[in-house]
Amino acid sequence: MKNKRVLIINRGEIAIRVAKALNELGLVSVGVWTDNETEPPHLEYCQEWVHLQGSTNQETYLSIPKIMKIIDDYKIDGVHPGYGFLSENREFSQALADKGIIFIGPNPEAVYKMGAKDISKQIAKAAGVPVVPGSTGEVDTVEEAIKIGNEIGYPILLKAVAGGGGKGMRPCYSEAEVKTNFEAVRREAQSSFNYPGLLVEKYVLNPHHIEVQILADKKGNVFHVFERECSVQRRHQKIIEEAPSPFIGSDEAVRRDICETAVKLAKAVNYDSAGTVEFIMGEDKKFYFLEMNTRIQVEHPITEEITGVDLVANMVKAAFGAPLDFKKQEDIKIQGHSIELRICAEDPISMLPAPGTVAGFETTFPTGIRFDHCIYPKFTITPDFDPMIGKLISKGLNREVALRKVKAALHGLVIDGLKTNIPLHKVILEEENFVKGHYSTNYIGTIKPQEKVAVREESEEFMVKIAAIEMNALGGEK
Repeated sequence: MKNKRVLIINRGEIAIRVAKALNELGLVSVGVWTDNETEPPHLEYCQEWVHLQGSTNQETYLSIPKIMKIIDDYKIDGVHPGYGFLSENREFSQALADKGIIFIGPNPEAVYKMGAKDISKQIAKAAGVPVVPGSTGEVDTVEEAIKIGNEIGYPILLKAVAGGGGKGMRPCYSEAEVKTNFEAVRREAQSSFNYPGLLVEKYVLNPHHIEVQILADKKGNVFHVFERECSVQRRHQKIIEEAPSPFIGSDEAVRRDICETAVKLAKAVNYDSAGTVEFIMGEDKKFYFLEMNTRIQVEHPITEEITGVDLVANMVKAAFGAPLDFKKQEDIKIQGHSIELRICAEDPISMLPAPGTVAGFETTFPTGIRFDHCIYPKFTITPDFDPMIGKLISKGLNREVALRKVKAALHGLVIDGLKTNIPLHKVILEEENFVKGHYSTNYIGTIKPQEKVAVREESEEFMVKIAAIEMNALGGEK
């Protein structure tokens, strides 16, 4: 495996993370730069740089022909796609397989089966994995969606078959809302994923988003690396994750059940890489399969922190047929608690993207803090990419310690020149329900911490003005 040349077809913090793993394993890390990112920060960690011509995502990170030419021209042995872009694209993984190039991810068949939500749901049912009640395949008409809603009971969820990232999803609490939303969700699905197909599922009230990390090799061995809780979300997109889940807590029977269920599903599709099986869990701790992400997840660091398993390095080893760092499930244990905050260039109140340029950047962190990021002074965040610019990760002996550390780290993180969601995180970390670990995916919508951000910012601005007045008064007495 050593000295193999691996192309990282991604950018930002995940490209940095992958490059570090490749360098540690003795492989040659090859990074790319594009016409609108001539000095991306990840290149500092890559041993070789390649120009990927173009300025839009379609011309660069999503252009399979251009990527395949780079593979030929630079004698690439393997490709790591990171997350997003082509990481779950069956056409891309199959094209690499046809050329004998290692795709650092699962086999094309697993990518296809788990990437289509209707097919993955059918496979889960056949494997004895509980699924959310709803349609068994695509729903083509609003009348059919209403019929299913009447059968399984409202509320229901209209959900894009090819969806991801919280797009193409809308809850409906009545027939009237189905009529209003059906075509709108189809249009959103077509716009976001180039495919309008929809599913109808039961909408679980006050649900918890629990996901299980999977790691498998090419020899049929499938392991779980325990669970993560990802229930603090805005627009169905995660902003805070924890491992292990505070909702499951000390209920080891539930933890074992959900983790073993994830392994069962992975084995059903001959999975052979890192991946995540996502579940929705009701207040009664009954859980249902949602989807499988056939790639490394944004939130993988918290699993690494509580288990000591390097998920990215083991993902690379699995792809090249090398042994994993452990031999049996019992070798993987939970030690402590970890919390991740996604740091995004967005307005902390509206939670909408807020592109801009970093004017200043400083960190003063306590021990037990990891910051995976791509930030530097004069770094410009554009509307072309996801607004996430970093991940602040704490590790503690227990949840209380991890929470204390991440709060201290957040106050030691200064990013000047643009709006970020740091003020929102500060409010959430002090909010009573979150502190107690009592929250669901409805947290942002019901607790509304964003409304307290405005009050807090006004109060801080007022105190700064008072301090200035007092300083001027003291100066005038001299």
